[in-house]
Amino acid sequence: MRPGQRRLLFNNLLSPFLALTVACAAAAVVCLVPYGNALAPPATIVHFKVGERLTYGLSWGFVSAGTAAFEITERQTFDGRPVIRIVHTARSNDFISAFYPVNNRVETLLDEEAVYPYRLLFKRREGKRKNDIEAVFDQVAHRATVTKDGNTETMEVPPALKDTLSVLYFFRGFSTLAMGLSTIIHVNNDKKNYRLELRVEGTERLKGPLGEFDTVRILAIMPFKGLFLNEGNIRVWVTNDAARIPVLMKAKVVIGSVNATLTGVEGSTLTAAQP
Repeated sequence: MRPGQRRLLFNNLLSPFLALTVACAAAAVVCLVPYGNALAPPATIVHFKVGERLTYGLSWGFVSAGTAAFEITERQTFDGRPVIRIVHTARSNDFISAFYPVNNRVETLLDEEAVYPYRLLFKRREGKRKNDIEAVFDQVAHRATVTKDGNTETMEVPPALKDTLSVLYFFRGFSTLAMGLSTIIHVNNDKKNYRLELRVEGTERLKGPLGEFDTVRILAIMPFKGLFLNEGNIRVWVTNDAARIPVLMKAKVVIGSVNATLTGVEGSTLTAAQP
């Protein structure tokens, strides 16, 4: 592999983990009922557990690449609305860091009742690339104000917009999945709006580091140009229960595949499959 190609591969190994979180939300979105041009919010308000932390091991084939985590850190108010703060981190291990160090941190403020984001903060640290991005979402006027490295611009966004982190938590108000159905959700990422197609493929019993689980397998058809070198879409396996915890996420890259495997759960219940 040429040095430039190798660097591009490592760039696409950890930094797109946010795109994987989009796929994690596939589970219950197919159960939503459209109203107007938007998606209906969950039928019941979900009170997320502050202190919940999901940890993943990232690998490229048989090579360990790093770790990632999602954590609900606190409750607060934003413009008078109840919100939770969600933090995502992704870090390369020593082996990958020798070629392309990654140490990213993303925060979002999620409306706990309507389940959509108000503000995203992204500190991107990938190799020599450093970006500080803030996106503020006006969910009423359907606008986003995005500041990247000190430059600010305002753009129109679709109704019921999600960002790449908050979408992970959107589905938790839904209890059933309809096999074989698909849907479109709207996601804003790095000053661009995307239509993400999600398909529920079926159920599967899956064995991992934390045990064996009954899961639902979802295909996310990714529109993000450049991610994973356009080699393929993403599949996600989420627990087939009310928690909808992603236990495995898999995507093809130019050589092999990138996996994110659940290795730790704190502050939430992970239900093992029955014999």
